[in-house]
Amino acid sequence: MVVRQGQPFLAVDWGTTNRRVYRLENGVVVRTERDDRGVTAVSDFAGEAVAIRERFGDLPMLLAGMVGSNIGWQTAPYVPAPAGIAELAANLLRIDERTAIVPGVSTLANGRPDVMRGEEVQLLGAVAAGLVPPDALLAQPGTHCKWAEMQGGRVAGFTTAMTGELFALLRGHGLLAAQLHGEVTANAAFRDGVEEGKRRDLAASLFGIRAAKMLGTRDDADAAAFASGLLIGSDVAARLAESLHAEIFILSGPELGNLYIAAIETNGRAARLIDSHAAFVAGILAIGNACS
Repeated sequence: MVVRQGQPFLAVDWGTTNRRVYRLENGVVVRTERDDRGVTAVSDFAGEAVAIRERFGDLPMLLAGMVGSNIGWQTAPYVPAPAGIAELAANLLRIDERTAIVPGVSTLANGRPDVMRGEEVQLLGAVAAGLVPPDALLAQPGTHCKWAEMQGGRVAGFTTAMTGELFALLRGHGLLAAQLHGEVTANAAFRDGVEEGKRRDLAASLFGIRAAKMLGTRDDADAAAFASGLLIGSDVAARLAESLHAEIFILSGPELGNLYIAAIETNGRAARLIDSHAAFVAGILAIGNACS
């Protein structure tokens, strides 16, 4: 048994480049800490677990995220969607009697495979905490944006889009890099990019950024915002075409979340920002209670 009902425990949201540790008592976060000890910075995971317990208390520990991947501590197999709290709790990878890793979730829809690790805790936690309805479309912006269809409080299916990574690559390399150093906000240029993204002719629209410079039709100060709007807009348009939900819920911080809200509203739907940290805590608590 990893966690006993009502017992304090430690939860770790352990990603590729950073991690966040929580000490939970009576369903409340009493201490939390974020650092840059993501899985790519760690070689001795057992030693890291010891160090976490030395700082936060010698307690049971539930880990989620890339720590359960093939570049993490041990590989936790994926649970196929549809999946809920019960499926995750039943398939924990137990490192020892007091340490376990939450499995990821996989899907194979229309011949396209997809996977997630860590996001599933937030998604299910958002429903468990009453932050979103049990039937909803949720988006988790980031390097790889997740779009999850929730049905009956479970992850029914999802799509991952490499939206953030594409923007970073364009900004750092290639023909457009010199133009994409401006600030990105939900301004008029960003919304113009979202409108262009509705065409979903991404390769041609991206070259249009270069052409706009040559013809003087857009100031380079606006090029980054336009490019971001184009990428996010293309992603949003594709996802909304598959969904009838009138309101979309965004699990994110405000800076990136507000860009997605602007793009969704430009596409004629409503959007609401949800606290992703609160969702993670609710999800890991629900998993902990279910495996007691």
